[in-house]
Amino acid sequence: MKSYNQKILKTLDFGAVLNRCADYAATSMGKALVEQLEPSGDFTEVKRRLQATDEAVNVDRLKGGAPFGGIRDIRPALHRARIGGMLNPTELLDVALTNQGGRRLVKFLEATNDDYPLPSLLELCALVTDHKPVEDRIKLCIDENANVMDSASPELARIRSELRTSESRARERLEQMVRTPSIQKMLQDNLVTIRGDRYVIPVKQEYRGHFGGMIHDQSASGATLFIEPEAVVQLNNRVRELKLKEETEVEKILRMLTAQVGEVADALLANVEALGELDFAFAKSGLANAMKATRPMMNDRGFLRIKRGRHPLIASDNVVPLDVELGNKYSTIIVTGPNTGGKTVSLKTVGLLSLMAMSGLFVPAEEGSQLCVFDAIYADIGDEQSIEQNLSTFSSHMTNIIRILREMTPKSLVLLDELGAGTDPAEGSALAIAILEYIHKMGCRIVATTHYSELKAYAFDRQGVINASMEFDVQTLRPTYRLLVGVPGRSNAFAIAERLGLSKSIIDYARGEVGEEDQRVESMIATLEENRIQAEADRESAGQLRREVEQLREQLARERQKFEEQRDRMLERAEREAADAVAKARREAEEVITELRRIQREERSGVKDHQLSEMKRRLNDAVPDLRKNSTAKLPKRKPDAVEAGDEVRVVNLGQKGHVVEVVNDHEVMVQMGIMKMKVNKADVELIKAAPAEKKKQPVQATSSLKRTRDDNAKMELDLRGANVEEALLEVDRFLDEAYLANFGNVYIIHGKGTGVLRTGIQEFLRRHKHVKSYRIGNYNEGGHGVTVAELK
Repeated sequence: MKSYNQKILKTLDFGAVLNRCADYAATSMGKALVEQLEPSGDFTEVKRRLQATDEAVNVDRLKGGAPFGGIRDIRPALHRARIGGMLNPTELLDVALTNQGGRRLVKFLEATNDDYPLPSLLELCALVTDHKPVEDRIKLCIDENANVMDSASPELARIRSELRTSESRARERLEQMVRTPSIQKMLQDNLVTIRGDRYVIPVKQEYRGHFGGMIHDQSASGATLFIEPEAVVQLNNRVRELKLKEETEVEKILRMLTAQVGEVADALLANVEALGELDFAFAKSGLANAMKATRPMMNDRGFLRIKRGRHPLIASDNVVPLDVELGNKYSTIIVTGPNTGGKTVSLKTVGLLSLMAMSGLFVPAEEGSQLCVFDAIYADIGDEQSIEQNLSTFSSHMTNIIRILREMTPKSLVLLDELGAGTDPAEGSALAIAILEYIHKMGCRIVATTHYSELKAYAFDRQGVINASMEFDVQTLRPTYRLLVGVPGRSNAFAIAERLGLSKSIIDYARGEVGEEDQRVESMIATLEENRIQAEADRESAGQLRREVEQLREQLARERQKFEEQRDRMLERAEREAADAVAKARREAEEVITELRRIQREERSGVKDHQLSEMKRRLNDAVPDLRKNSTAKLPKRKPDAVEAGDEVRVVNLGQKGHVVEVVNDHEVMVQMGIMKMKVNKADVELIKAAPAEKKKQPVQATSSLKRTRDDNAKMELDLRGANVEEALLEVDRFLDEAYLANFGNVYIIHGKGTGVLRTGIQEFLRRHKHVKSYRIGNYNEGGHGVTVAELK
């Protein structure tokens, strides 16, 4: 594939995007691949690139990143090893670490593939071969600081042991001399140092003749001489000899290791290339995450739809999203409007996002955006004046456009900024229309910007061409940088001048100089703008209503699900209770039958009447009483006639009480313990009528009751300091109130203490009819000092 036009990539700032992407590469191989990245015009290749990026993005999302630690670019070292050169310890250690890092990365991706398919990345993993024997041999000889270890060979271990002994002897001999008082006065410093791998002592210049041996160095002032005394010359010679042997043995070990690396150099080179490709994919993923980019849908039909696309090089808090569609109903967009309105940025955004997608990069746009694989993208943007070629701005633009017209194909995207500018307006607009018509007939996709109002009429009359403009807020005198497709740009000169304070008479005179046809066009554009603003407001209102409806629907679905879960739990509990009751009855029946048979065997005369009666009673008692569970299923009955003082049962609550007063034809006031409430007559069942003398006296059941709570029921009860007996009375009352208030959970504060009060309360909750379950409070609820009860 031929190289992409570098001038186009530079014009659309593609290189700046690659620089950002390279920052996310973990290896120099991945960085190099990013820097070499160019768009592809092959639809299959673009889909392959995007698939690899998508898989890397999902790995980052699921696992938080891939491990590239230890992987180095060892290609130069491998080439030297292959031709017989010797690698140094650092290079050999890099080979071992790269092999280890590649193995770790492959295992990581293979494990991730079990959770999320990674076909493209695993295809690269298959190219990575493991050479653990070579890696292990290198690690046996070279430590993590790239030093050859004594254990690399027995000979090296022997040499270094002898070397350490010889060095120790030489140092000890010199230290004895340094400690001698008669010699100390001759020394500049009482220390032993090294010059040229030989141990020496610093002697004052005037005492140079008192020491035999050799002078190896002197200080800058010449006052100090570094002398190797004759007494240690033989020892230093032995040290030097052993060091030469050490170097020879180390070189032998390094050549042996290099030879082993050279044997697998080709395979390791292939590993490095594959690891670089993997790093390249994850670098693209890092850029996508940083830009909050998404995977675009790709096509080769010349169609693109960008949803809230953002220029990747503009700060997210400053960029204005772009919505544009091209290649369906229209193939050419002509953007008109004043300078500094954002036309050029919009033009570059369309081109840059297309280049990114064709390179396998995600684009900063919303999900569902579509982009096309063009065979080429051409752009004429900005001031192209060339001083060297002595060309004017117009000539430079024309030279560029002529080259585009010569090279473009029907599958090209052409971006033209300020088409026809830099010359006479009449000729420039005519030339712009002719160029657009030529490119449009070719079948290319075009986005062009211009100042010429004549192009508005061209776009209005020509099929497949549509006007667009950059929105301008006349109230603030500032552009909003929003691209409005379908709305031609209008001149805001008069409105701006009027808001800035220009005399109305001057503005009116200026309006009179404008042709009537131009005024009608401007009026039409203004009307279109007002209609667009109203349509956007209506759409926003409809969107808000739709969101509210969606929320209500979701809430209803949640409540319905909750109801169904509660129903299922109740049915399950009822079935369980029924099964237990039936099982109990069956056991009792079997016991009765067994008993009858035993009596029949023992008493030949048969079963006595009283024995038979007792057995019948036991069978009757064994019949399960399911009336409580079936109360809700009974048909509505006629309400009992009740009066004040009657003892009644409130059916829907399962509580007994006394009628305090008859409120009206449908309701009565019933006193149940410390509670008094209005109840529908249909829910009241008469148990015992009050005596006649009591009915004559008004019931004052609650007049002397002392309430221990506020009118509104509370969700917590504090019992700290109470004894168990008092606490249980309060808990019973508190649970009744909470049950009637339809609370789901209540909190009983009993403190930690000895645990007696907590144990008594929890035992009481376990048997209480209103309590479904209970638990100790969480850390943020009070811990062991609080019990949380869930009510039925």
